[in-house]
Amino acid sequence: MIVVTTNEVPGYRVVRTIGMVRGLSVRSRSVIGNIGASIQILFGGNITVYTRLAEQARQEAFDLLIENAQAKGANAILAMRYDANEMAAAVTEVLAYGTAVVLEEIR
Repeated sequence: MIVVTTNEVPGYRVVRTIGMVRGLSVRSRSVIGNIGASIQILFGGNITVYTRLAEQARQEAFDLLIENAQAKGANAILAMRYDANEMAAAVTEVLAYGTAVVLEEIR
């Protein structure tokens, strides 16, 4: 599966546009995670508890995006993007989305 943030892939042409695909991950921070992050906040710097949570949420959304595209018969996703929103206190959604297409290599 080719996934790019651009609207085209050099050396390939779009032979079929399937349409919008997405992957959604909704995550919450645990009480223990919040305590660990609070301690890290006291000392400053990278809050690794939240960094790991954010990376896990993005990876899960990305994996779901690819599954959705493959289920629809795509071999590539163009214009891939992430979006994230806080839905409630300590609950965040991460959305990965893009345009599913079938690419063919230009010979």
